[in-house]
Amino acid sequence: MSLTRREWLAAAAAAVAYRPFVQPLAAQNAAIGSAAARIGDVIRQFEEQGYHRAGTSVDAASADWLAEQVRSAGLTAAIEPWPLNRVNPVTSTLIAGDRRIDGLPLFDGGFTTAEGVSGTLGVPDASPEIALTQTAVNAARTGALGAARRSNTFKAIVVVTRGRRPGLCPSNADDFLHPFGPPVLQVSSEDGEWLAAQAARGVQAQLVASVTRSQVSASNVTTIVEGREPSLPPLVVMTPRSGWYWCASERGGGIAAWLEIMRALRDARPRRSILFVASSGHEVGYLGIAAFIDRRPGIVKNAAGWLHLGANVGAAIEPSNLVQASDDEFDAMLTKAMESAGLAVTRHVARGTVPGGEAEAVHTGGGRYVSIIGGNGLFRNPNERGPRAIDAATIAKFGAAFTSVARSLTT
Repeated sequence: MSLTRREWLAAAAAAVAYRPFVQPLAAQNAAIGSAAARIGDVIRQFEEQGYHRAGTSVDAASADWLAEQVRSAGLTAAIEPWPLNRVNPVTSTLIAGDRRIDGLPLFDGGFTTAEGVSGTLGVPDASPEIALTQTAVNAARTGALGAARRSNTFKAIVVVTRGRRPGLCPSNADDFLHPFGPPVLQVSSEDGEWLAAQAARGVQAQLVASVTRSQVSASNVTTIVEGREPSLPPLVVMTPRSGWYWCASERGGGIAAWLEIMRALRDARPRRSILFVASSGHEVGYLGIAAFIDRRPGIVKNAAGWLHLGANVGAAIEPSNLVQASDDEFDAMLTKAMESAGLAVTRHVARGTVPGGEAEAVHTGGGRYVSIIGGNGLFRNPNERGPRAIDAATIAKFGAAFTSVARSLTT
């Protein structure tokens, strides 16, 4: 059941608590309260659109909606389409014993026919025809699952997804353009114990992971704050806007903070221009940010820097903050801005580590970047929605921190 706008705004306002770092306390609290209410409303609207998979009708409507949000912030929005060979799950099921378990295939593995495959169900070491394993969220390349996929010794694989909360918590299709291994059916952790018992007995099972394909367009939403010296390399502020479920806290916080940054910088007249991009295709190999880069040859290295608002910005359940940066200067810049805004850095990624999220494209292309990725107890969970999933005041703080960094890099 959808929440009303009043319920969303009440929950957002209740979370407001902000430590001053530039303005006097009363003015600061008023500003953060106004931003929190606006942020709560934006995320409520975003969530209620539905499942945000790239290239779907929801994704297209959401692009139009976000472009209108950019226009409401006083800037000119552009929608930049790019092609996607979309996967459409038809039947995603395991039948074993007297139960039928529905799931979701990995989008960068193999698929079955409508009849599926049949055979014994067991753990990989028992050499079954259908292997049962488990994985943490977004770890489909690694661990037992990754090894089983690369072995090419099984007809199919069933993987129990282990998020921080019970449920089916899908992994991204990082190898969407270069799929590998047998069909993999992701299922809820709630079915894990029963499946383990069936695998121990070596029961017969049937797995179906059949799909169709559609040639469609997905879209990035972009805008620009024009600089006084447009010949200078721009700063880029990016956030993803697509994902598996409602994405209230996974994507909503980054999108809302992205809008807050452009509101704050709209009239700043910076020396260099600031490009903003909200990219689709996050869950299928970051294809949206690749399309953005392909339209702008040389931008990765030539940009003055990239600011990446990654997953779970301002998530309310079991939050944490991970800073990823190309170099010490950018790391220190964001860390200082976050501390000034009353935000704690939980961990810094070691220098040279390939970062998670869209920052990976900048890292591999030799660009300079700083990125934030948050922790979230509801990450990729089907119940990741509603005002309890986000902290609107914290999202406002992230907007302020990234605005501070953007000012430093463009004045």
